[in-house]
Amino acid sequence: MTEATITTEPKKPGETLHGLRTREQITGYLFTLPALIIILIFGLFPIGYSFFMSLFNWRVTKGAFVGDRNYLLIFGTWTNLLITLAGIALIVAAFWVWNNAFKSLNRGAMIAKIAAAAVLIVGGVVFVTGWGQMYVDGNKSFLDSLIVTMYYALGTVPAEVIIGMILAFLLYQDIVGKDIFRMIYFLPYITPSVTSAVVFQIIFSLRETSIANMVIGWFGISPQRWRFEQKPLFNLFGLNLSGFLAGPSLALVSIMLYGIWSFVGYNTVIFLAGLGNIPKETYEAAEIDGATKQQMFRHITMPLLSPTTFYLTLIGFIGTFKAFNHIYVLRTPSAGSSVITTSLLIFDNFYKANQYGVATAQAIVLFVVILGLTLAQNKLMGERVFYG
Repeated sequence: MTEATITTEPKKPGETLHGLRTREQITGYLFTLPALIIILIFGLFPIGYSFFMSLFNWRVTKGAFVGDRNYLLIFGTWTNLLITLAGIALIVAAFWVWNNAFKSLNRGAMIAKIAAAAVLIVGGVVFVTGWGQMYVDGNKSFLDSLIVTMYYALGTVPAEVIIGMILAFLLYQDIVGKDIFRMIYFLPYITPSVTSAVVFQIIFSLRETSIANMVIGWFGISPQRWRFEQKPLFNLFGLNLSGFLAGPSLALVSIMLYGIWSFVGYNTVIFLAGLGNIPKETYEAAEIDGATKQQMFRHITMPLLSPTTFYLTLIGFIGTFKAFNHIYVLRTPSAGSSVITTSLLIFDNFYKANQYGVATAQAIVLFVVILGLTLAQNKLMGERVFYG
């Protein structure tokens, strides 16, 4: 038998154990210093400097110090913001009550659901009250842009994830030419967004001979104005709805279709990588037990792909709130504010109106919104992720 030998770094003469540990820690910090410097210069410093600019009446040059005035232009008053945040807090509390409260009681689940429903109703009323007051006193354009951005996120991310998962599952099968199909589906993602958006301008033109109008014409639908239509989508179907329930405009739906087309290929490739990590023995055991392909997809594939789904959903929502290039190319003056997302509004205030202080304040608010949504997603979906 041979004995394993463990070698350790020899201590310098007169060096204590504490000194050795300190030297190792300093060495570790020195290795991370280059990355830390890059993050500080290109990440944290711009955020801090943006907050600094938002406190001034900054146009082309630095103006007078205005404190929180640029933020009050958004919210109207801090009270409005606090009421809105209180509503969000109550909605979060309702979710916690639904999942965690009264578990020790015999009828704890029923009591929790009743209490959660009551808290949810109160939270919704408080939120709507605060939001409505902000809409009256604050910046309507900015608040409308948040709603448009939310439409865009909810209309694209779920579709991208679902279609990407289905395509990945199909391409993972033993079919002829699957490598070619993988390349074809990934091409939209690597195509320059400005170039492909120009092509979508032609596809969704308001002319009767445009490709989109010709396609819907096959189903007996009259030609639409597509990117030039600012009416809410549901109103076009004869439903007399208003506010958030009216839905996005047809112009925004056209842009959503581009977003789905562009990012489905990326999701497909990531899902294919996730499928490759699922042991084949799991499927073989389920097949021996008599499971059908539908049952295997539901009870094996989907749970084991939950980490991938969580990742794609998380970065998808972050990406939609920062989306700019294709929306800038596909928007039209006729669509009005129905396609102006928050990132687009910030760009217009910064480069067209030269309102640097206002634009940076709006950018800070957007940053906080993205951060809040990311934390909420991490809390809501992270607990449901199955890591095997």
